[in-house]
Amino acid sequence: MNAFAVAERAVEAAPDASARSGGLPGGLSACLFAAARAAPQRTALRDSGDRAAWCGRPAITWTYAAAAEIVGRLARGIGAWRLPAGSRVGLWFSGGAEAALAHLAVEAAGHLPCAMPAAWDPGQLAAGIEAANLLGVLTEGRRGVRRPAEELTHAAMRQFSLRYLAAFGPGVPDGVISLDAMALERGVAEPAPSRGLVTFEGGDPERPVYRSAEALAAAIAAHCDVLPLTADERVLTLLPAHDLRGLVTGLGAALAAGAGLETVIPFEEAGFRTALLRPVPTRLVVPALIEPALAALPLPWTVRVLNVVHRAPASLTRRAVPDGEKPRLDSLVLGETAVVTRPGLSDLAATLAYPDRAPLPPAHLALARGEDGGLACRGPACASAPLPRGATPEPEAWAWRGSGYRPVLSGGAAIGVAAI
Repeated sequence: MNAFAVAERAVEAAPDASARSGGLPGGLSACLFAAARAAPQRTALRDSGDRAAWCGRPAITWTYAAAAEIVGRLARGIGAWRLPAGSRVGLWFSGGAEAALAHLAVEAAGHLPCAMPAAWDPGQLAAGIEAANLLGVLTEGRRGVRRPAEELTHAAMRQFSLRYLAAFGPGVPDGVISLDAMALERGVAEPAPSRGLVTFEGGDPERPVYRSAEALAAAIAAHCDVLPLTADERVLTLLPAHDLRGLVTGLGAALAAGAGLETVIPFEEAGFRTALLRPVPTRLVVPALIEPALAALPLPWTVRVLNVVHRAPASLTRRAVPDGEKPRLDSLVLGETAVVTRPGLSDLAATLAYPDRAPLPPAHLALARGEDGGLACRGPACASAPLPRGATPEPEAWAWRGSGYRPVLSGGAAIGVAAI
């Protein structure tokens, strides 16, 4: 029996995926509102570091009640725009609480959030707006030395389909709607059912990728299945939420559990050290590239779990932070297709080398190696499709799809992942 047949049997034996969707039937904004009703004073979002120097705004801590109130007000304002339901609205943020609030507000307004990397230059910004056929974009007035809202006005001159520009201030130019002013208006909209989201494959503005709300919920559930997050914890992340890896390991995981999310973006060492010592049980999410730096920084008692995130192609042999030092999760991100999370680097390597011997949560994600050695996956957690300019696609959850990567094996163990 080949690996595909083994994976097929595991999926057939699994309970219905819709019954295990991770508690996100209405999307992330619905989770926010539900947690606000259940535990209004619990911390939902927090910024770290010297945000004032970065964007001209202080770091803010948002309770679930306050975050839901602001998201509801923003959703009401965005819902008043003359846009058809399900319109594609871009999110161009460096990260932090405002990026999360903007994402949730667009979703709650019944539109499709399209997360765009902050590092895009003006040419890439224009290309991304064109490829995703965006009708609106939300951004920020300042980002270090850059002025994103002003750059957006220049892009809008060449994109006639772009009808609404909005930004958090300061530095919001004429012609751009102030999200700060919108947040002060009275009236709260209840969240509409989520229509999914759009990210960009490899940060390429020409390659938007669509994922339904159900697929995002399954990806989050598959990630959290390994070691469930509890509501008394926080996720402290160094990853921005402009792609699948940041959304699943950060905002998605936190909201699914009713936990807190604290972002250290942009990275600043003093702010990071202060955040680490905050007396809150912490799941620390870091990119694999900073493991050597973490080895020189003993993690305090506040860190319960270390989640190291590898982005393919990647080496899986580096162990600057020993597996036994803290409970550890290792997540491998296969583009915008899937996030594969296992309890430690050795377990992740074993899953990639022999997917049939170390199965993933079968109701959400199945992994197999094809005859060419490439990794293929199926299940709602990897159900995504290129986004056309016209109608929104409907990816088939249980069809096998190639990941574009293959494990690099040595002595029967996976020591890395390479592009095919």
